[in-house]
Amino acid sequence: MKNFPVLLMTIFSLSIMSHVSIAQAKITHLAVYVEDLKRSADFYSSVFQFEEIDEPFKDGLHAWFDIGNNISMHIIQAPWEPVTINKNNHICFSVPDMDGFINNLNDLGVAFEDWPGNKGKINIRPDGIKQIYVRDPDGYWIEINDEY
Repeated sequence: MKNFPVLLMTIFSLSIMSHVSIAQAKITHLAVYVEDLKRSADFYSSVFQFEEIDEPFKDGLHAWFDIGNNISMHIIQAPWEPVTINKNNHICFSVPDMDGFINNLNDLGVAFEDWPGNKGKINIRPDGIKQIYVRDPDGYWIEINDEY
């Protein structure tokens, strides 16, 4: 019984240490497989105005962008194999000014649509958030909403 307090402290310490060492995973980057690095890099920098950041490979097959919230997006060119792309599988970016963003899309000649696929239309979710969908040069779906 003399060792009971020591045993309790040991169990308590191990319990705290196990919770500290098992942290919740967090997202650090997205990787997007592309056919033409320059075409895709131009798209993401002009449409979303993402800042290109230093990339360590220096092989001409990667471009990295700061997409906010300490997250980066890596565009990776590789020998192209057609992929099946479904609108349900998309990434989403929020913008502070949906009208300004749509004006930029129109200026760039980038088509957009609502969730059902109506060209040039804006979808409004039940919670009032506006959303549109565009496709990047490789056909990947991207949702843009104003939940900024």
